Amino acid sequence: MIKRFFGAVGRFLAAVRSVVLNVITFGLVMAIVVGIAQSIFDRPEALSAEGKVLTIAPKGLVLDQAVYADEFEFPFDFSDEGQLQTRDLIRLLRAAADDETLAGVLIDFSNVGFTGPSTALVVAEELSQLRDSGKPIIAYSRSLSTGSYMMAAQADEIYVHPAGAVSISGLGGYRDYTRELTDKLRINIHNYSQGQYKSATEGLTRNNMSEADREQRTAMLDPIWSAMKGKMAAARDVDSSVIQTMADDYSLPLLDEAGYNNLEMAESLGLIDGTMNFPEFREHMMERFGEVTKDNRQTYPTISYSEYMQTIEPEKEDASESVAVVFVQGGIQEGPQGPGIAGADDIASLLRKAYSKEETKAIVLRVNSPGGSIIASEMIRDEVSAAQRKGIPVVVSMGDVAASGGVWVSMSADKIFAEPTTISGSIGVAVAFPTFERVTEWAGITFDGVVTAEHADWSPVLPMSDKLDGLFARWASTAYDRFVNLVAEGRNKEADYIRSIAGGRVWIGTAAQELGLVDELGDFEDAIAAAAELAQLSSYSVDYVTKSPSEWVAILQELQKGLSFTVASPVVVYGDYAARILGVLEDVSEPKATVLCSECFVEL
Repeated sequence: MIKRFFGAVGRFLAAVRSVVLNVITFGLVMAIVVGIAQSIFDRPEALSAEGKVLTIAPKGLVLDQAVYADEFEFPFDFSDEGQLQTRDLIRLLRAAADDETLAGVLIDFSNVGFTGPSTALVVAEELSQLRDSGKPIIAYSRSLSTGSYMMAAQADEIYVHPAGAVSISGLGGYRDYTRELTDKLRINIHNYSQGQYKSATEGLTRNNMSEADREQRTAMLDPIWSAMKGKMAAARDVDSSVIQTMADDYSLPLLDEAGYNNLEMAESLGLIDGTMNFPEFREHMMERFGEVTKDNRQTYPTISYSEYMQTIEPEKEDASESVAVVFVQGGIQEGPQGPGIAGADDIASLLRKAYSKEETKAIVLRVNSPGGSIIASEMIRDEVSAAQRKGIPVVVSMGDVAASGGVWVSMSADKIFAEPTTISGSIGVAVAFPTFERVTEWAGITFDGVVTAEHADWSPVLPMSDKLDGLFARWASTAYDRFVNLVAEGRNKEADYIRSIAGGRVWIGTAAQELGLVDELGDFEDAIAAAAELAQLSSYSVDYVTKSPSEWVAILQELQKGLSFTVASPVVVYGDYAARILGVLEDVSEPKATVLCSECFVEL
């Protein structure tokens, strides 16, 4: 009886599963059919921006290069969030600045994350130039954080919802230190990290921050914060101390609503122009820009940023010679690229593809990475050297972060650019891992066996002998020596000099240039121009050599334009982006030497 009952339940569940899968498949097929039909039969009127307010309110992460999963998997991603490439956003802002038909621009960056402060400062500068074009720029948000306020500050007018907040919280953060916990749990931590300032493993080996780490973090964060405060203050015609006062005395951590006193103070300090709820703001915009009827309601004439992008003429690339661009974005490891992951296998393949093209006369390697695996870093550097052996100059453009392994892949370039606020350096090796011999002894677990070599089948549950301890120390030291010598060779410096500025120390872009770790301060476009100059090109196109999404993802990306779902990367906020990098690269369950700068993440 019971057997028959459960057999019937099993058959019922199998039938339900079959029906559900068939329904999903049918829905997908119908979506494709509808999308194709819409593209064939729907002939929408040509988009026009004339007399309209361009609304720039993206959602997601602003980053160098969008990365998608290799394969599309259920369920669909129904969010509006995704990835916005910095170059696309800059192209949009410059087109808007030149467009005399636009009535104005409305910006809201409250749902946007940036991969770092350098990217945010670049976008803020483009917004400032948009304002200087003469057309009215208005910012309106439910609430504003440090990064989104820096964007809003570039507008002529800033309004916030009266139940929102202006939370300028500054930079920096705290980390956990677990040495006392591991001691209590009878876990031994073995640290072979090379470099006084290499603090990636301090969370395991200490109970508090070392003075060396405090020194380098202060030297890294202070100038970045000063640059950001200066950008905000100059746009609002106030002193930088006003921004600091707002951050210290009137911004509450973790709160982005009900900041009534906070908003009053922001307005009194001149940081915003006032508060308006949604109906009030809509009335304000209609009075300013006129009324139209849309979806049976009165509003002001607008065009979204995605619609506006469709009106921008594509850049003509009819030059026979090109500067190829390859991105190293995220934590460096072996394998394929992915969200937050600079997969060395894919990047090496893209570099080979770039230098194998007859039209490629120079390469720009855009590095936005805190480093990672040593062998993966070597794989990328090997292909850079292969391009140079073919007579193709390689220029590195450092983004928000190009540290540790990011330095490793950069040093053999013919020329290196960094932003003033790029976080670089961290020339050191991080090695720390636990062993559990005291735990197993306490638990009454013993190990015995036969091996034909002294350290065969050793694992972290076994004791660490003095000899093995020495072998691990020599292993880490040799890796550090290799790193120092590689930088010295690439920068044409003495190894002793590089060792004196290495030690795992993080340097900001301006300091890195003074020390000779980079050649010039400049942005991505400066690096492209320099690469063209090295290749003696008077006319050239820019060829972005990137990994294409899979066929299914590409099809669904096209269909999403007319349907209700989106195909986006799961990395949509900075915290997720950083967590993916560290989650992959900070595994200490087994001995592993990494060139990773964990202190180089700066969230706005």
